[in-house]
Formats: sequence, C-alpha cells, structure tokens
Amino acid sequence: MEKKNQWNTGYWIVALLLLLSLQSYWQTAKTVEPVPYSEFEKALAEGRVAEVLVSDRTVTGRLKSPDSRGKTTIVATRVEPDLADRLSKYDVPYARVLESTWLRDVLSWILPAVAFFGVWFFLFRRFAEKQGMGGFLNIGKSRAKVFVEKNTGVTFADVAGGDEAKAELVEIVDFLKNPQDYGRLGARIPKGVLLVGPPGTGKTLLAKAVVGEAAVPFFSISGSEFVEM
Repeated sequence: MEKKNQWNTGYWIVALLLLLSLQSYWQTAKTVEPVPYSEFEKALAEGRVAEVLVSDRTVTGRLKSPDSRGKTTIVATRVEPDLADRLSKYDVPYARVLESTWLRDVLSWILPAVAFFGVWFFLFRRFAEKQGMGGFLNIGKSRAKVFVEKNTGVTFADVAGGDEAKAELVEIVDFLKNPQDYGRLGARIPKGVLLVGPPGTGKTLLAKAVVGEAAVPFFSISGSEFVEM
C-alpha cells in the first residue's frame, strides 16, 4: 500500500510540473506582442530596456521591469538602419539572432503538445494498470501462461479409440519428422490442425500423442486466456 501511495504521489508531482511548464510557456508567448516602433524608441529613451535582440525583421527588447500591463518584453516590427548607433547612444547591450523559420515555429508548438499528451498517456496507462482497467490499452497484451513439455511420453498407443483421427494425424507426424521430403514434392506446409469435439473426448491427449510420436516440444495454453481483438 505504501509503494502504491508513493507511485500516486509521483504521478501528481509530474503532472504538476508539466502544468507549470505549460503555463510558463503560454505566459511567455502572451507577453510578446508587436508594438509601433515609436513606442519601442520611447522605451529606449526612458531607459526601461535592459537588452535588445535584433533579427532581420524585428527588434525585441527585454524590459528592466514589467510595465503597467505586466509585459516583460517589447517587440517592434520595424528596424531602423541606424539602430546600432541608437542602442550605443542609450548604452543598451544588443545581440544578433537568427530569424525564426516555419519549421522552428511549428516545432515550438508541436513539441510541448507531444510532451503533454505523452506524459498524460503514460500516467493514464499506469493508472489503468493499477486499477485493472481494460479497454484499448490492453489490446494485444495477454497474461496467458504457456506451458512447455519437451517430452510428453504419450504415443498413439496410449490413445484409445479415435482410429480415424489417428490415421489422419499420421501424415502430420511424418511431416514433422521429415519436412524436407514434402518440400521437395512442392507440398504446402500446413498451418495447423483443428481438433473439434466436446470436453473429455481426448483432444489434448491426441495432441500430446502427435508430439510424442514426432519427438518435438509440446506447447499448451488455455483457450479462455487468449486475447480477442
């Protein structure tokens, strides 16, 4: 019980950190809005800009403190030719940045979404496993147990009756012993043999007899444990 509670606490911590990261990302995106270049120059003159990043089409200034609207950056879509001289005049450090490409813009939106849904799917799947929930999460997964017997010790002599079924299975035994002979004749490899009948009629015993006669391993599994898709 204590281990389960630790796991649940870990899920909540991861989810909380993810939400905080997304909130920080959205808040950052919200604070960057283009303004007229005159407003940007006014902020420079008033000494409210701490540093500037210059690209081919925009100029971005980081404010020393948030303005009345809570903005932490100021972006102008127009760049003056003598911008470097103006920044040096106001003693504001500046740096050149690469222009954002469409691929970078797309990835900036896709990667956070992929991370969010990835963590959500992981947490939901672990929760479903803990609670024993089924559904699409368990498609293709089986908890069936496979039993292997290398030597069943059963032959056709141990099977009473079923002479017609045994006669049909003799060829299967011969194929298991000498598959290359059938391949040279162009025979198609059988996919399997379906034994049909009510419970208690010796189907499993007959299958073990085939395996015993062919001297191959015997694999068994309960039909009720198969996963149906």
